Amino acid sequence: MSKLRDHFIICGSGRVGSHLVRDILSANESFVVIEKDQQRAAEFSQRGVNVLVNDATLEETLRDAGVEHARGLAACLPDDADNVYVVLTARDLNPHLRIVARAAEEQAEAKLLRAGANHVIAPTIIGGHRMAVALTKPAVSEFIDSITANELGLGFEQVEVDAASLLVGQELRSTRIRSKLDVVIVSIRRQDGQVIFNPAGSYDRERRHSNRNRAR
Repeated sequence: MSKLRDHFIICGSGRVGSHLVRDILSANESFVVIEKDQQRAAEFSQRGVNVLVNDATLEETLRDAGVEHARGLAACLPDDADNVYVVLTARDLNPHLRIVARAAEEQAEAKLLRAGANHVIAPTIIGGHRMAVALTKPAVSEFIDSITANELGLGFEQVEVDAASLLVGQELRSTRIRSKLDVVIVSIRRQDGQVIFNPAGSYDRERRHSNRNRAR
């Protein structure tokens, strides 16, 4: 475990954490589960999962899981206060770590973000939203479910374009990404954080033109 680098840490393998473990296993990513329930930890260990049987809120436990060399951490403990403490400790040990936290109560979201979480997931809120969509827009709900279950053979991926890439400065249609790779560009996230959804084929020319107008 001390040799792991660029891995993920999952704190808690209960109802939420167990689903996260399943998805990361299917993605063939390197990860460690921190779980203090010995029976649950043994079940994951039998499946070949790296498990650290200890309290995730302890600094020494996070260090043993390699938090200083990890790529990301998921705080999935059932108690919001414990998740806040995990986030605070992990952020202090690794300022560059991507942290996603679970919030059992809606009011805990702000506390987790202040503690250092990059993103907060509230399962109850998401569940209520999905139920509303299923009731009012069943076709949309079925399409989302089919993507989630990978029934259509579709998947979302993110790709970082290096500054030295041949794609830099080209119009989107000139790259021929769609025709060559059969890939649909859903959105482009620029370095300044701006997100362009469903970009036109003339994007990057439009971006340069817009920048020149702002400069004037």
